[in-house]
Amino acid sequence: MKIPLRSYAKLLAKYLKPQRGKVVILAFLLGSTILLQLVNPQIIRYFLDTALEPGGDSQKLTYAAIAFLGLALLIQVLSVIATYVGEDIGWIATNALRRDLALHALRLDMTYHNEHTPGEMIERIDSDIADLAIFFSQFVIRVFANLILLVGVLVMLLREDWRVGAVMAVYIGLSLYLMNKIRDVAQPYWTAAREASADQFGFLEEQLSSVEDIRSSGAVDHVMRGLFKVNTRRLEAERKAGVMNILVILLWIGSYSLAQAMAFISGYYLFRADVITIGTVYLIVYYTDAIYRPLREITNEIQNLQKAGASIERVEQLYAIQPTIQDGKKRVEHPSSQGLKVEFDHVTFGYEDDETILKDLTFCLEPGTVLGLLGRTGSGKTTITRLLFRLFEPRDGTIYLDSTNICDTRQADLRRQIGMVTQNVQLFRATIRDNLTFFDKSISDNRLMEVIEELELRSWYDKLPKGLDTELEAGGGGLSAGEAQLLAFARVFLKDPGLVILDEASSRLDPATEQLIERAIDKLLKNRTAIIVAHRLGTVERADEIMILQDGEILEYDTYDALVLDPTSHFYQLRQTGLKEVLA
Repeated sequence: MKIPLRSYAKLLAKYLKPQRGKVVILAFLLGSTILLQLVNPQIIRYFLDTALEPGGDSQKLTYAAIAFLGLALLIQVLSVIATYVGEDIGWIATNALRRDLALHALRLDMTYHNEHTPGEMIERIDSDIADLAIFFSQFVIRVFANLILLVGVLVMLLREDWRVGAVMAVYIGLSLYLMNKIRDVAQPYWTAAREASADQFGFLEEQLSSVEDIRSSGAVDHVMRGLFKVNTRRLEAERKAGVMNILVILLWIGSYSLAQAMAFISGYYLFRADVITIGTVYLIVYYTDAIYRPLREITNEIQNLQKAGASIERVEQLYAIQPTIQDGKKRVEHPSSQGLKVEFDHVTFGYEDDETILKDLTFCLEPGTVLGLLGRTGSGKTTITRLLFRLFEPRDGTIYLDSTNICDTRQADLRRQIGMVTQNVQLFRATIRDNLTFFDKSISDNRLMEVIEELELRSWYDKLPKGLDTELEAGGGGLSAGEAQLLAFARVFLKDPGLVILDEASSRLDPATEQLIERAIDKLLKNRTAIIVAHRLGTVERADEIMILQDGEILEYDTYDALVLDPTSHFYQLRQTGLKEVLA
């Protein structure tokens, strides 16, 4: 795929416009160095011609030498400052793009995330964008500046001798044409290399996250064979891209050698014909070398453009993927003191087109009702909770929350009214405060302490070395499973939702912590609608209603009291068996 120039221009305009002041400064710095590079060789020519004159003026030579050294030092200082400003522009632009791309990825449907590994997404959002840093910071300005330098050098050469200037003009035009053609040929190879790198990252992330299962099942050799295959594919892709890089490098080395040969030959013949002085010969050689430097810079930028082109292509591909779940427009505020009414109206759903997880599911939970949701693994329990959060859309049917179609509700409002606690709690490498509030600065410390007191966590809190400022390790390292669960409950309390979903939230706790959780659940469920997803019968003792799913359909649904007293009910029979894990 050949990236059109408008794609480059669009990206540059979007992310460099907020930094236009710095861009102007960078352009000024580069323009100043160009001017000085054109002036400095004139001083050397003057120095050489003056030195070769009979009785050359030593004072003039001294002044010329001082002027040359001063300008050379100034060029270096300006170059260092320009490099700093350019890097600053590049990192600000790429971080902004990385932020936008991450936000876009987070808004994509769960269907997309189920099909792509976190490792692949990291490669897309981080490594691809890193290749754009130089493109943002240097490409346009450096290419433009070097083109100006080339024109300036040509003007100077034409001013000295039109024949030398004409030959160099043809040489420059031919070199730029060949470089542009190589860029078009090389870009697909860099795209393939980026895709191979993403595949490698995805494979490594997937295998390393499952290292315990891999070792226990004796699948290490299988994983290593898979690693060998993805590494081989990346090696081949990187090798082909590297070959294209070598072609570009060989092009400018050959161009430089040819230009130097032409400069020495033309300078020699013009000097022997007494057309120019020895200082002018130096000037021609210097300016020819000066032609090589911008050509080399342009070549390097073209190599960066090859990488940028591959990254831009992959960025555009990701942006082209749009979520199919569109946000609603209704702003809805549900008073949590009354709980939420939940209604599934003939809902059918499957993760794939050829499968059906839920089949024509219909039920209604009145506000303040606690539903115990039972069923074997794969029966659709977790799917119901995902549909409530609108992580997926039903294939058929409608879901209502307080008689409002959730498709018409703003997703932010919807998810603010639903709180969920699962067995696996996601904690961040951040402070206790940030882990509880999800980085919401509007929640006061006083409110946090009220929740900690309400959950009877004061004794645990008093042991923290820095209180709310205590920083957790990545993944919640340093906390027990029970403490992590308690933090998850604190999050829900802070959210104060109208609907609470508990997915076997107390199944991994020690007895003492489980008692704390049980008391917390009693407080949390007060005046709220709740769905308790259970794998054990004992978990649903506090439920008002019981629903048992089987193969995506309702096997049994009634009040807890009615089912527990009905000897013919499936729930009654399960209780009589005494098998706690019968539904797992």
